[in-house]
Amino acid sequence: MADPLHIDLRLALGDHILPVSFDTSAKVTGIYGPSGVGKSSLLRAIAGLQPASGSLRFGDQVWQDGQTALAPEHRHIGWVPQDALLFPHLDVRANLLAGRARATARGHDVQALLSRVTDLLEIGPLLNRSTADLSGGERQRVALGRALCSGPQLLLLDEATAALDSALKRRILQFLLRIRAEFDIPMIWVSHNPRELQALCDDLVVLGAKGVQAQGHPRILLADPNVLPDRSATDFESLLPGVVVHSDHQRCRLRLSKGDAEITVLPSGIPVHAEALVAIRARDVILATQDPGGVLSARNSLRAVVAQITPTATGNLVHLDLIDAQGPHLAAHLSVQAVEELDLGPGVSVRAIFKASACALVPR
Repeated sequence: MADPLHIDLRLALGDHILPVSFDTSAKVTGIYGPSGVGKSSLLRAIAGLQPASGSLRFGDQVWQDGQTALAPEHRHIGWVPQDALLFPHLDVRANLLAGRARATARGHDVQALLSRVTDLLEIGPLLNRSTADLSGGERQRVALGRALCSGPQLLLLDEATAALDSALKRRILQFLLRIRAEFDIPMIWVSHNPRELQALCDDLVVLGAKGVQAQGHPRILLADPNVLPDRSATDFESLLPGVVVHSDHQRCRLRLSKGDAEITVLPSGIPVHAEALVAIRARDVILATQDPGGVLSARNSLRAVVAQITPTATGNLVHLDLIDAQGPHLAAHLSVQAVEELDLGPGVSVRAIFKASACALVPR
């Protein structure tokens, strides 16, 4: 468990004051909410880069209270912004070592830390390159490395994958998972991407116009339409945890956690025995009240029970408890007519059917 972070701040956002109050001891805490709500302002306030009233503590350190506020350089925070913001007049090595004085002050062997970071992020071959010659993914890895090489006690990441394409997002996420596993540094991760939040975070804080709207485990909050009422039901996505048990050039199978249910997906590149999340969009799930039997063109057919039905602007979101896997929930988006014709309601047994091509694996 990470050092506890206590936040009780009031952020000035134009003519609006946003109260933000929560505590977290998670290794990775996610911050989620609509654009413009104040997520980036919160990170800047934690870093001491933006004034805010209230109190802020990290472990036994008081960073801010009613009388004083610790200067940013004394908070020992690593900052990774959305657009990397590398120093253009310095090569990659010099960028990575820009915070060496802070790392030394915290007792780190700077050269050993540099070697560890470059190996983990696979940026050793880039050390003598100009930052102008880097791709988007390379720039983001260097930005991560620069933050780590400063020897921070807390890492703040502000939508660090937002400017990257899907393939690079997955690549950076894999490096973030490595950082999480190999560095004893808590992180606060701002993202609009539910997949990233569920793959990386242990705790999630949802911000709204009036402050903290909800806090809890990402897979629970992001599956609750009452917590996120503005999220489009047609884009709603379930993420189910499991372990890869088979992979070849034609297909991949994932056994869901706490059960015997398996899901077939297209080849993913994630190795056998690795943990992963399988993402399934609600609009791609078909429900049947009887076992269809025979051979289906859709590779997946899971036994489930209807847990809840939530009306949406475009139909109904049907939440399912899987019978052969304890814990994970699956959602299907159905029309009002389909729900009525199937006579669905809480407790009704169904088959959830979906294609392998409708699934995506996310590393954990």
